[in-house]
Amino acid sequence: MTENVMLNDIEEVLYSEEFLKENVKRLAKEISDDYAGKNLLLVGILKGSIVFMTDLMRELTIPARIDFMQVSSYGTGTKSSGIVQIKKDLEVGLEDYDVLIVEDILDSGNTLHYLSNFLKGRNPVSFEICTLFDKPERREKPVFPKYKGVDIPDKFIVGYGLDYDEKYRNLPFVGVLKPEVYSK
Repeated sequence: MTENVMLNDIEEVLYSEEFLKENVKRLAKEISDDYAGKNLLLVGILKGSIVFMTDLMRELTIPARIDFMQVSSYGTGTKSSGIVQIKKDLEVGLEDYDVLIVEDILDSGNTLHYLSNFLKGRNPVSFEICTLFDKPERREKPVFPKYKGVDIPDKFIVGYGLDYDEKYRNLPFVGVLKPEVYSK
């Protein structure tokens, strides 16, 4: 897929690369202040959070360990199925850590609600959620991130790690995907 084709599939750019960088810096400062002197474990949710988590951890001013999980409730669709599958689990125990889930987007809340209960059962010292994008009007489960980049409209967005059918993750901005692309 060429860059021109990808750009032609974008209805509008919602957030520029510069806007995203500023939000990541703000979130990193809040997290660094709140977790100073603590044993922070960032848990990135693959694959969507990889760009955000990479930028976020580089902006932190405190030590942090990282690990990843891969969970899914979407498949290749645009809406959550509500059935969460863990495809890759953590490699470390959580008992000694202040756990911070790093997620690209909080939509229905199904995945993060399930994951929150699952990981809290492993007895971390503390547990919080950080999401770059929050779509509260689509929320089906009670999930409340402590750290949030920005509320977004109920549109299907791609770029900066977010995808549709494994495409568009590499766009440096976040844009709205044209409905005709995913309704074929």
